[in-house]
Amino acid sequence: MKLEKKVKIAVIGLGYVGLPLARLFATKYPVVGFDINESRVNSLKSGIDTTLEVENEVLKKVLIENSNEENGLFCTTSLKEIEDCNYYIVTVPTPVDKNNRPDLTPLYKSSETVGKVLKKGDIVIYESTVYPGVTEEQCVPVLERVSGLNFNEDFFAGYSPERINPGDKEHTVEKILKVTSGSTPEIGLKVDSLYKSVITAGTHLAPSIKVAEAAKVIENSQRDINIAFVNELAKIFNLMNIDTQEVLTAAATKWNFLPFKPGLVGGHCIGVDPYYLAQRAQEFGYHPEIILAGRRLNDSMGEYVASQIVKLMIKKGISVNGAKLLMLGITFKENCPDVRNTKIVDVIKALKDYGITVTVFDPLVSTEEVKKEYGLETVNVLPVEKFDALVLGVAHSEFLNINFSSLQKDKSLIYDVKGVLGSLADNRL
Repeated sequence: MKLEKKVKIAVIGLGYVGLPLARLFATKYPVVGFDINESRVNSLKSGIDTTLEVENEVLKKVLIENSNEENGLFCTTSLKEIEDCNYYIVTVPTPVDKNNRPDLTPLYKSSETVGKVLKKGDIVIYESTVYPGVTEEQCVPVLERVSGLNFNEDFFAGYSPERINPGDKEHTVEKILKVTSGSTPEIGLKVDSLYKSVITAGTHLAPSIKVAEAAKVIENSQRDINIAFVNELAKIFNLMNIDTQEVLTAAATKWNFLPFKPGLVGGHCIGVDPYYLAQRAQEFGYHPEIILAGRRLNDSMGEYVASQIVKLMIKKGISVNGAKLLMLGITFKENCPDVRNTKIVDVIKALKDYGITVTVFDPLVSTEEVKKEYGLETVNVLPVEKFDALVLGVAHSEFLNINFSSLQKDKSLIYDVKGVLGSLADNRL
């Protein structure tokens, strides 16, 4: 299906998902990137992406100074600038609260924002990860209430789940096949055509919005369960004094073995999405046992890692109470400044409970953001002192070139959470 001649896109939310998508669409269409964070918008206007998802030179190539220009990306905090768009793509985060219940507040607020400018014929596409039914049962009523328009008569909806992998410079947005959907068959074709025009990997048009929503939420739930399995294996094999990494390497010689590795499961996707599916299942009277068991096991890994570090310190004759430990990395994954839902903080908290003084070094993070989010002090420059223990918590590329011997005392411990240091480490997860 051909798109209407005049396409103008508004991307609501310019974070890890929204900015790469807006940048991509801006190579072919006029795009207005809208965000309520004024400092974020000002940074993007100057050609700087602090999330490191879009290279500054690439960003500068698509930036325009006027939202009425033909093609390109105009970033703003002004609602007026998105009034004349006809496609609205919502890419806000979908977190959980302190009790691990889905928090749809960002979706409600962004739907209210779009509702204020919604016009007849417009299409609103959601990319945020949700449980099946959120788009049509939660977001659309907000759009109707604020705009005064009727769904599937005056305006339409679509859902195309984000598949951004933060920090991954190989699998960028245009290279990942995109699932699409629409609130009517015709709108499904329009949404699919829009994405197909820029996604080189192609698209898959799902038969309904609910199918697309369900497909997204099970992607990360499946990964969570698989990682939970190998985390449990790590606990078992550690008791048997067997190297888990060597076991997995041997098992991976079978053609259909899935190569998952043990580790800390944080971030805004794998560590969160299963709770969305679990809550929805419980609303239908089903208690999901495997999904929640995987979550419980993965959420326990921070304290487990800390206990293993302490045991190894004791075995090496290192006095634990008052020991100085250097934690390398605090982001939820490597080569990415994102600290949302990072499980490294669980390790740090547990280590501090043992009386250990922890210094956190991460060259990628905003020290102010970490302080605000977790109340932790961090440094961006590698300390010059020596430590009783060194823990590689995150496998940033920069860490692989560190001279570990310069940071060690006579009997210091090196613990490798990510399993990338090889013989340099005394032990690994």
